Formats: sequence, C-alpha cells, structure tokens
Amino acid sequence: MYDVRIPVLIIGGGPVGLSTALFSGRRGIRTMLLEKRDSTSTLPRAPGLQARTMELFRAAGLGPEIRALEMGDSHAYFEGGIIKVHTFAEIDDAVLLEAPSLDGPTVSPERVMGCGQDRYEKVLADKARESGADVRFGTRLISFEQDEDGVTAIAEETGGKRYTIRADYLVGADGAGSRVRESLGVPRSGRGTVFDALSIYFRAPELEVLLKDAKFILCYASAGGTLMGLSRLHGCDPWLATPLYYPEKGEKPEDFDDDRCRDIVRRAAGRDIDVEVVAKVPWRGAQLVSETFREGRVFLAGDAAHVHPPAGGFGANTGIHDAHNLSWKLAAALQGWGTDTLLDTYDAERRPLGTAMSEQALVRNRIRHGYATEQDRADFVDDVIITLGYRYRSSSVIAAPGAKVLSPDLELTGEPGTRAPHLWLRRGEETISTIDLFWDSYVLLTGPEGAAWAQAATKVAEKLGVPLRTHAVGAGEALKPSDRDARQWTDVYGVGASGAVLVRPDAFVAWRSPGLAGDPLAVLSDVIARAAGHTPASV
Repeated sequence: MYDVRIPVLIIGGGPVGLSTALFSGRRGIRTMLLEKRDSTSTLPRAPGLQARTMELFRAAGLGPEIRALEMGDSHAYFEGGIIKVHTFAEIDDAVLLEAPSLDGPTVSPERVMGCGQDRYEKVLADKARESGADVRFGTRLISFEQDEDGVTAIAEETGGKRYTIRADYLVGADGAGSRVRESLGVPRSGRGTVFDALSIYFRAPELEVLLKDAKFILCYASAGGTLMGLSRLHGCDPWLATPLYYPEKGEKPEDFDDDRCRDIVRRAAGRDIDVEVVAKVPWRGAQLVSETFREGRVFLAGDAAHVHPPAGGFGANTGIHDAHNLSWKLAAALQGWGTDTLLDTYDAERRPLGTAMSEQALVRNRIRHGYATEQDRADFVDDVIITLGYRYRSSSVIAAPGAKVLSPDLELTGEPGTRAPHLWLRRGEETISTIDLFWDSYVLLTGPEGAAWAQAATKVAEKLGVPLRTHAVGAGEALKPSDRDARQWTDVYGVGASGAVLVRPDAFVAWRSPGLAGDPLAVLSDVIARAAGHTPASV
C-alpha cells in the first residue's frame, strides 16, 4: 500500500529541515527529507551562527566540521556591531546603531561565527545522511493526510514519478510559504508585511578599499533616501546588499535589472565603482506567528511557524533551535519513553519564544530605520538573552509560573526553564563544559553530598524507562572544578553541597533543589515523571 514507511517525514531541506534530520538521526531515529530544490543553497544566506546554534552542533558531534568553515576570525565582525553611514566612502564617519552582546567565556563554550548557508547546508546534508536520513532533493510534497496512527503523504520527483509515504510524524520546515501549514489551515497572527526588499549578491573589489577593512555585522547606507544594508559575515565574495522596494508605488522585483542594481550599489558606495551582480532574490520582511506549532501528528518549525524581519539574525538560528527542541521529543515518543504530553511541550515552549523573538526583530527594525518609540527602546532586549537567555514554561519544567520568556538581563543561574549554565570541568585528563554532558538522556547533577538524590533518580528512571545519567560534581568526584574556571558548580547552579539539578536532553533545567529533601524518592518520582510527560501516578 505504501512505497515508503518511515518514522519521521520532513518537508524542507534548508537549515531547519536538515537540522531536524541530523538531530533525529543522531538519536537513532530514521527520517526522510523532501526538498523541492535540486540541491542545497547556492547563496550565502543566513550567515551568522549563534553561540547556542554552535552548542547544538557541538552536542551533535559536528562542531569541528562547522567551525572549520569559518574564514579567518569572523568574531571581529560581530564585535563591530551595526553601523550607519551616508555612503560607504564615508566609513570614517560611521555611527554605531547597535553593539549587541552575542556570547562570552562565562556564558557558553562556543562563540558566534560567520558562515554562509551555501557552505554549512552541505555539511548538514552530508552528516544527516551519515546519520541514516534519506535526503531527497528535487522532490516536492503533493499532499498529505493524517489519522490517529500516522501521516500518509504523496511526493513527486522532478521527473514526474510519484510515490506514497507513510510516517509516524511529519515536520513542516518548508519556509514562510509553507505548503504544510497551508494544508493544515493553521492561521497566523501578527503585523503582516513590514517591508519588501531585494537581496543583491555582488562583487566589487574597490569596495574593500572604500571600507578600509572596517568590521561590522551590517553597515547601513542612507544615500538615496532609504537605508540599504551591506554585509559579508560569511567571509568571502560576494557582498550582500539589501535595498528596499515599494509595491505600493508600483515597484516590482523584475524592475530591478542588473543595471539598476549596479546603480543602487554605486549610489550607496558614493563612488562609480565596478560592480558585478551575481544574483538577485526578492523577499518580504513580515511578522507572523502560527497560532499553533502542532496539529495532531504534524509539526511546524522555522519560518513555517514564525517569520519576522531579519534584524538580529534570529531566523535560521531560531529555526535550528526549533528543530533541536522537537527532535529529542520525537525520539522520546518513538523510543517509547516519552509521551504525547511531552510532544505537546514543543508548542508550549517554542511558540511563546517565536512570538517574543519576532517582536524583538520588529523593535530592531524600527530602531535601525529611525522611527522607534521610547517604548521600543524600553522593550529592547540584548541579543544574547534572545539566543541563550530565554525561558521555557511547560508541563516538562517544574518551576513557579509567571516568569517572562525574555528577561531584561541574562540570568543563567540554574533556574528551571533556562539553559543549564556553562561551567568548565575536569573529567580525567579532559576539560569539558557542563554543556557537553547533555544530549540523549536526562542528567541529574548533584553536589558531593547528594548521593541520595542520585540513588533515587536511578530507581525512578529505571521504572519509567526514561534514559538518565547521574553525575556528582566536586573536588573528590569524577567531575571536578577546572582551573580554567574560578567559579564553583554549586554557586553557578544555585544549589548547596547536598542539592540536585535535573537537566533535560536539550540542556534545559527541568527542576532543582537547593538541598536534600526528606524523601528524595518521592520527590523525584513526581519530578522525573512530569519532565518526561508522564503522570506521577504512573511511577
């Protein structure tokens, strides 16, 4: 009846879809990915990979391969921030618009890096295949239907061959115009279109001289009456310019032939330089968030779930984070230890963040274009909080209600719902980060006097069938404080020597106790069950 049976079918072969396939495969789940394009991206889109994104690639075992794609030290460009000039020839008069915090040695073991999507997509595709994914380019989704037991989809290859796929779950990672979302009929809310823009990829050797090797994330030029952004975070030719155009004035993408694009770049440059146009891609800056990220056995991720102006570079990164949050929960459900309730937490955790992040992108857009209000400036949250300091609130997190998704300050202190703090530790002769402990199981961290917590956690996890490891951290333990880090584990995680912290496979804290409880078994019977989507009565 079916040509293919697969646990997870992924629609969309960009960074989000490929990451979903990769993260699922590294957890032992077979996937099939369908992408209508003939290959991975040929343009250096989405060039900024955040520290949290690099943590996920590190945990998946391909951090070195991604890091090797960096050309030189791209960190200097991120430290240059967002600047504005009248023309690029007036770079000495640049005004600093934003100086975002992006990472730091006490925040993450990784640093932000620049690399074009055309390079890192290839690595993701190769590694996804190595992990068992069936990646099929030149193949589009025709239709799908779901029932209580799974999803049946019809796909078509470029040559016209069609086949039927049966999957337990389907993930729509097929972009802003998602066929999956539209087929589900999931509505979106938000401000809609904010602007229309054209990405012009070009080469201009003389621009190097004009810019005097200035380092920046984005350099806006105001010549011509509208801001045009310039970037080359990916570290090599071509440059990327993004002028706006105005459909309400009758302008359309096809009006921008190569001659007009060259004129736009020259006007922004302030010099009659040689410009070679490599490619032109029209796109729309909009703010829209799907009203649910889950409909039965179908999930939405990345731009299929949330779109926003690119200010902040949150798009591809946030989508990759969606993929990671979803993949470990799909693996849990398919391996039998996670429940449908755990799958529900994907929407509960990622949708509020998608909404908050898209609002922050709008705030940045208004600030950069000069029409921000005082409220916008008050609402502004630093980049590192949006990328690393956000909070989850769901049934999988045992925490007091009420905390905002984005706080005004970075607070990675071991609070449930936040990413577990980074701390350097010694394990034998090896120096590792606490972040390196989290991937395919829950982890219970205890102080040197927390053995009762570890014994109770092991009993509960075995009864539930939930994968769990325990680690004691202290001077006399297998995990010891490293001389590389002057901080103490107990101080960083907010517990005492007899305390404990339960961390999920995605490195987010599910629960913590400052000290030893009277009945650790009773406490953890409730805590671990809830964290994995079970009811305490099932323990």
